[in-house]
Amino acid sequence: MSDLNELVDRYLAVWNEPDPQARQQAIAGLWTEDGSYTDPLADVVGHEAIGAVIAGAREQFPGFVFTRAGAVDAHHNIARFTWELAPADGGEALVVGFDVAVVAEDGRLRGIYGFLDKVPSA
Repeated sequence: MSDLNELVDRYLAVWNEPDPQARQQAIAGLWTEDGSYTDPLADVVGHEAIGAVIAGAREQFPGFVFTRAGAVDAHHNIARFTWELAPADGGEALVVGFDVAVVAEDGRLRGIYGFLDKVPSA
């Protein structure tokens, strides 16, 4: 379980990484080559496409950080966890989500399946 906690924390750290090159290196180390990311707004496969989704979120929410909200619940090679996107200097979360991670045999992410529980109103 501690390995999955660390994997989830590394996953969220990628979303918070400001340097594009460091972020792409982290993605390559975290996801399998054919790894995927799917949520209501995106459905992509591969390191470059995952990086583009993360870059887009960072551009849309400058000054915000992703944090884990609670414990990671896991069994076998599957983990689920809640995260929040809130201002880096504190304050209420603007976005709250729930992700399910599927882990490959080598310990890297095979897929992330995300759900948005709280989103800003238009």
